Amino acid sequence: MTTIVYGIPNCDTVKKARHWLDDAGIDHAFHDYRKQGVPEAHLKAWIAAKGWEPILNERGTTFRKLPEEDRQDIDAARAEALLMANPSMIKRPVVEHDGGLLVGFDAGEWAAALK
Repeated sequence: MTTIVYGIPNCDTVKKARHWLDDAGIDHAFHDYRKQGVPEAHLKAWIAAKGWEPILNERGTTFRKLPEEDRQDIDAARAEALLMANPSMIKRPVVEHDGGLLVGFDAGEWAAALK
């Protein structure tokens, strides 16, 4: 399996993560989900693997701009629907690799998982 980085290219965290991968010599593909969309099967697998809470970025602008009623009583099904409709609410980056799934960038976690 190729390491695949899902995110938005102009996101500072995604830039930092991709730079880290390059410096570590880890080959990876990039999937821009703003342009290419989020593969529904992948999103379902991410939620199954990690739960919806780490995948949904509640601190981002897109989430905060939702009406209050849309931000209440979120469960896995509602989170999945929100994330499919608004991919920019996905915490960035999401990385699929041979050993599993990483959500967000943490150099220590990434070093342990990817090397």
